[in-house]
Amino acid sequence: MSYTPFLIGITGGSGSGKTTFINKLKEGFKDDELCVISQDDYYKPRHLQHTDDNGVKNFDLPESIEFNQLAIDIKKLLNHQVIKRQEYTFNNKLKNPKILTFKPAPIILIEGLFVFYFEKLLDKKFDLRVFINAMDNLRVIRRIKRDRIERNYPLEDVLYRYEQHVMPSYEKYIEPYIRRADIIVNNNQDFDMALMVFKSFVQNYLDLHKKNQSV
Repeated sequence: MSYTPFLIGITGGSGSGKTTFINKLKEGFKDDELCVISQDDYYKPRHLQHTDDNGVKNFDLPESIEFNQLAIDIKKLLNHQVIKRQEYTFNNKLKNPKILTFKPAPIILIEGLFVFYFEKLLDKKFDLRVFINAMDNLRVIRRIKRDRIERNYPLEDVLYRYEQHVMPSYEKYIEPYIRRADIIVNNNQDFDMALMVFKSFVQNYLDLHKKNQSV
């Protein structure tokens, strides 16, 4: 393998639509074309998470992530190595974790709340930075729906965490990096046009990569 993968970082506040955007993006590409790895699968165990003054675990801090391990795995992918990681299920006892396999690809996409904040830990900086943006009221509604359905959290717990953990973290560790983004995707109604443009960019890059590899 003679090429260096193109590294994309995608961030945005909780409930901005990062996961939906990326899942729709992945639909058009094969695993050996686009590798997507999520910060969410690198959360530290619950007993290692910071506890706030009211005894509630705070998962919305940079130190809640095993980012050193994520950096190691990204380096392996950049060196064309396959990595495996157990899925993080956010302490949802109703969900059995899967073993996730990440294969090297010409484009590697890293997504998560703190990926820009932690960029300094990577040997290779992002070639492209994307920020998924949405209004505050939409993000809290989406967060409620996600945590109630996917993670089995009580509503009172979801609202407390949003006010005490999510918003302070967003203002300190996420929102300031919007000024460093190469692309800002506003997801207040939909992101269909932005997704189409982004897919075209990825496809063009892959076509160029294939052409260069065949020479």
